[in-house]
Amino acid sequence: MQSDVQTTQEYVCQIHAQRHIELRAIEPGYLEEVTVQEGQSVQAGQLMFEIMPVIYKARLHADQAELQHADITLRNTKKLFEKNVVSDQELALAEAERARAKAKVALASAELKFTEIRAPFSGIMDRQYEQQGSLLEEGAVLTTISDNTVMWVYFNVPEADYLDFRMRPGAVDPQQPQRLTLPGADIQLRLANAEIFDHRAGDTLTIESEFDNETGNIQFRADFPNPEGLLRHGQTGTLLLHETLADAIVIPQRAVFEILDKHYVYVLDEAGIVHQRAIQIAYEKDDIFVVERGLTVDDTILLDGVRQVHDGVQVEAEIRPAEEVLAHLKHHAE
Repeated sequence: MQSDVQTTQEYVCQIHAQRHIELRAIEPGYLEEVTVQEGQSVQAGQLMFEIMPVIYKARLHADQAELQHADITLRNTKKLFEKNVVSDQELALAEAERARAKAKVALASAELKFTEIRAPFSGIMDRQYEQQGSLLEEGAVLTTISDNTVMWVYFNVPEADYLDFRMRPGAVDPQQPQRLTLPGADIQLRLANAEIFDHRAGDTLTIESEFDNETGNIQFRADFPNPEGLLRHGQTGTLLLHETLADAIVIPQRAVFEILDKHYVYVLDEAGIVHQRAIQIAYEKDDIFVVERGLTVDDTILLDGVRQVHDGVQVEAEIRPAEEVLAHLKHHAE
């Protein structure tokens, strides 16, 4: 019979935070202050680490003094220039000297700010890799921060599935070819403890740009909201992609037999003679097969006794409605 069938495709997935970065020390020095704890939530701009700033403060004060000296020199040169005592070249040199001193102050101020390491966004702090009092080298990793408000769930899709998705009418917007929309799809996440995550992704997926030459797969990404913070960066799970096949041809599994990895059924004609017919299975679910090619709703197939007949044999059969049979299936295919 024809029926709407919900299909489920499962993909092993990796769960990443939408933003996950390392915090590093830009300047070398002693780690003087640690104002946070491992695993705590931090707010954007919050001070997390402070590297001993004494040297940088002294450098800033020295450069500020040079700037003051350059300001005084420039003012005096301007007065002398107005009285035609010095040339315009000397005035230009004084202005250049003042600009150089101002640039040095700006650089020293920036270096001093680099001794304060602040959270670039709100998130959760991970492990603390350096302890208070440690001598840090330039580029030393202090910790990582994860923004877990939205989780990016990556899963590998075989090339055949990728082509099936992409070739659906309206699935891809030419203006955003990396986005794939599956109208009506229900995307869920099964966690490592077999529980289903409370929140669902939308019906739009993101496609990576390249296939993996070794596996023949391409990565897709689904975005899941994570308001309770249950998901963390680095978790694994299984992505469940539920879709509905409308008006699919459905038959019982036990009516099907295999020969050399191909599927067949016996079709009964009006004279009561059975004919072996090859079919193509689109999907398997519980006790049924969804047939992609080979049968129509007008065909009558042999349900029981498929191993007792052969092609061209006339049989005496009881005809039963497909709805009745499919409603009372108990046995899987052998």
